[in-house]
Amino acid sequence: MVVSQDHVDADTAMGAALVADGATFRVWAPGAEHVYVVLGGGSGYQPAAADELRADPATGHWTGFVPGVAKGTLYRFLVVGPGGSGLKRDPWARELELDGYPDCDCLVVTDDYPWHDEAFVAPRFQDLVVYQLHIGVWFAQDAQGHDARPQRVAKLLDALDRVEYLADLGVTAVQPLPFVEFQGEWSLGYNGTDLFSPEMDYCVGPDGLEAALAKVNALLAGKGAAPLTAGQLTGQVNQLKAFVDVCHLYGIAVVADVVYNHAGGNLDAQSIDWFDFPAPGTAGANLYFTDADWAGGRVFDYAKPGVRDYLLGNALMFLTDYHVDGLRFDEVSVIDDHGGWSFCQQLTAALKARASDAVLVAEYWKDHRWLALLPPPDGMGFDLGYADGLRDGVRDLLAQVAHGASAPVDLAGLRHGLEKPANQPFAWQSYHCLENHDLVLDADGDHRHPRIARLADSQDSRSWYARSRTRVATGLLLTAPGVPLLFMGQEFLEDKLWSDNPHRPDLLVWWAGAEGLDAAMVDQHRWTRDLVRVRRTYEALRSDTVDVYHTDDANRVVAFHRWVPGASADGGQDVVVVASLSESSFEYGGYQLGLPCPGDWFEVLNSDVYDHFPNPDPKGNDGHLSAAGPPLHGQPASAGLTLPANGLLVLARPGADTGDIVPKDY
Repeated sequence: MVVSQDHVDADTAMGAALVADGATFRVWAPGAEHVYVVLGGGSGYQPAAADELRADPATGHWTGFVPGVAKGTLYRFLVVGPGGSGLKRDPWARELELDGYPDCDCLVVTDDYPWHDEAFVAPRFQDLVVYQLHIGVWFAQDAQGHDARPQRVAKLLDALDRVEYLADLGVTAVQPLPFVEFQGEWSLGYNGTDLFSPEMDYCVGPDGLEAALAKVNALLAGKGAAPLTAGQLTGQVNQLKAFVDVCHLYGIAVVADVVYNHAGGNLDAQSIDWFDFPAPGTAGANLYFTDADWAGGRVFDYAKPGVRDYLLGNALMFLTDYHVDGLRFDEVSVIDDHGGWSFCQQLTAALKARASDAVLVAEYWKDHRWLALLPPPDGMGFDLGYADGLRDGVRDLLAQVAHGASAPVDLAGLRHGLEKPANQPFAWQSYHCLENHDLVLDADGDHRHPRIARLADSQDSRSWYARSRTRVATGLLLTAPGVPLLFMGQEFLEDKLWSDNPHRPDLLVWWAGAEGLDAAMVDQHRWTRDLVRVRRTYEALRSDTVDVYHTDDANRVVAFHRWVPGASADGGQDVVVVASLSESSFEYGGYQLGLPCPGDWFEVLNSDVYDHFPNPDPKGNDGHLSAAGPPLHGQPASAGLTLPANGLLVLARPGADTGDIVPKDY
């Protein structure tokens, strides 16, 4: 092998890239004395002058071209520095050898996946309804249809068995927990070691490829798309692409969860840790990292252009190579705390220049949260930001009412959570959840909060109290302004904490319950599905407007108005949500409520109908009411409502533009 500078220029890609009759290699190692390309396995390799890359002192990059390299060629780098030498995996490697990690080679890959998603259009940010899941434990069945998760880590292609389910549920995006390579068989994913390589435990090897191919091709056929060959589904890269591709065909966007605040804390000797072997004791010499730790991992050094290029290149790879529709950035607060403010501005600007419709979600918990959402130079330029006002308002309210029918209730927290956060440009920029991977994790410390069904009734998560209160909580999440996120199982009353360990069957999502073994789960799933459908039908529920115009602490009632600015009062663009956590119903129109418009209103949804669905005796308004009463609660009209105990009503003005949507089985 002879390394030359053929086909190498200032635009040569990082990592390995197939060109002409071989491949270029480029790696950042400014402190190294020598960098060699090692092909076909590194065991016993001895440095040879012909294998050495050429250094560019101005950039710290080492480059070269090797003829004869093809797709699937194995390679590593041998790096020699002042403090020692050793084999290193390519930090930009797109795929790793399936066996032997972390002592494994990188693979040269090419973009030969035949995408089918050219007609897919990502939803507007306001139209997002996001479903968060963990690939490794969410869903897997064996050939006999039995739950396979207790025996093995679930795969990306296992998750596709649920894509039709997700499409029916109505969510418009999925947000898997991080799926890049990490140490060990299972993890939350926030301890990545090889950020450009898909997690190999989430992928199918040769033994499982035939069954996976049949499954994927059946889903493709269901949308009239051409089948894949075995070669087109082989390898981690193509399987991740197939996951995104099929999601798109079924109308579901994919938001990738990326971690740029730290890397894994258990970085091995062949990782990016101490990549160019600096001299021992040299302060600040770890190429990619500062001396700071976060969550057990190493914090990236944002002052170095090479680190910024590495993280930015990673984000761009997901948008371009994998067609993802957005990125969720973990703990941006940590990036900011360690000198990464300008890096975040650089990151969002570059991503918006490449894909302006890609949603960028910041987990930013500092006091001035709106700064994450303001455009540069005043802010960091993200689109959505995590908000905890609605989450805390709903959870605190459930905790209050759990003390009984006569317990005092303060709705101020819920009101605050429904309203636009202070200084935030738009209400739809709030990223809301009641459960997520952090809150309901089976862990110690700040995690381990109860799931909503258990919080609603700590003694019996299937009681009427648990069922009805959970319906109200879910209804508030899906009718509030902002982008709602559902955590796996939340849609059907899952009450257990969760674990990333697939060998914990006691904590796995209980799919069989939702598929018929637990009637309460079936009813909750139906309620969630219809809520999502109504949210997607009425533009007012996706608008930037909200007026929480009525709170009644004594009766535990809250009402808020959503509308489309500029629409006429009789155009069907007004929606009112009324929620009660009273343990007694207001029957026969016994609750007087102000309404924003006089005249007819549809009762679009009534949560009481979904208890033992179809409830033979729901407390409601027979699908219709008339606002013929006098002004009340600051509104120009009013009506007497029948309001079910622990219930939520969605009321909408009739109008042809909405199709007068009422759920067909309501």
